[in-house]
Amino acid sequence: MPDNLMGPSIGSDIGLALSYLSQGFPVGIPTETVYGLAANALNPEAVQRVFRAKKRPDFDPLIVHVGRKSQLHQYAKGLPRQAQQLIEAFWPGPLTLLLPKTSLIPDIVSSGLERVGLRMPNHPLTLELLDQTGFPLAAPSANLFGYISPTQALHVREAFGLEVPYVLDGGPCSIGLESTILGFESGQAVVYRWGGIELSDLTEVLGYVPQVKVKAEEHPAAPGMLARHYAPKTPLTLLKENEAWPPATERAGIILPFQEPLPAEHSVWVLSESGDPFEVARRWYAVLREADSAGLTRIYVRMLGPDIPFSQALNDKFLRAAESD
Repeated sequence: MPDNLMGPSIGSDIGLALSYLSQGFPVGIPTETVYGLAANALNPEAVQRVFRAKKRPDFDPLIVHVGRKSQLHQYAKGLPRQAQQLIEAFWPGPLTLLLPKTSLIPDIVSSGLERVGLRMPNHPLTLELLDQTGFPLAAPSANLFGYISPTQALHVREAFGLEVPYVLDGGPCSIGLESTILGFESGQAVVYRWGGIELSDLTEVLGYVPQVKVKAEEHPAAPGMLARHYAPKTPLTLLKENEAWPPATERAGIILPFQEPLPAEHSVWVLSESGDPFEVARRWYAVLREADSAGLTRIYVRMLGPDIPFSQALNDKFLRAAESD
């Protein structure tokens, strides 16, 4: 870290964030989904620092963030009409489009694949930063690879310490789930990751239900497709919608989406006491972190019923957190 940029490690100084990024250093950035670990997407050495800091395998591609819709044509080619419709409907916002990349995007960003994920985040600080950089930002979630995603600036600092010299603090993330990732195969839309845009909303714009391919054991087409991801260190077991409480065990805890009769023998977290599924999404990662640091022997998570908003995305996150259990 350069001596002349020894500023505060967390703050809202866009100029300081820009200084680090321009010199090839990674910076934590806020988005409406989760915090990202950003670097100049056109600088392979800077992007390599992100992979190293996260301990992320080089076969897992990154998402590139742009500040204006008009910039998309610099980094993607052969834009389908359907992609344009989705951009008009959901950008800026939690939708990443997987599109054929131009030669400006280094292969390290896309893990050697011909397509790259692009999105325009919906956060005023990061949009202002992007307006000043002159380059797009490659920014996976700002966590160690495979661990729980960060939804607050402090989560980024806890993960990386001074290895990441600055975290731009934009407050808690307003959505709290990663972006939905969508691409095209044979002219038809395909969802590769559940996230902050629901399938029903995509269907309304496209006029048909996209195909869903959200799991890859290796060499994923998009981020977030590996079976074990967004996961705590504590073993995690899923409870189906109406499944009975687990037996009392030493230091077990339960995370509930909504309020229900609570067993006295367990530590319990309720994600939304008011029954708001959007609050469930916003609080999920922060509460999972809290449970993971509580010294529990096991975490239980109640899954959501199919008719609840965000149930596909949230249940997908729950499953990946418990996949190796």
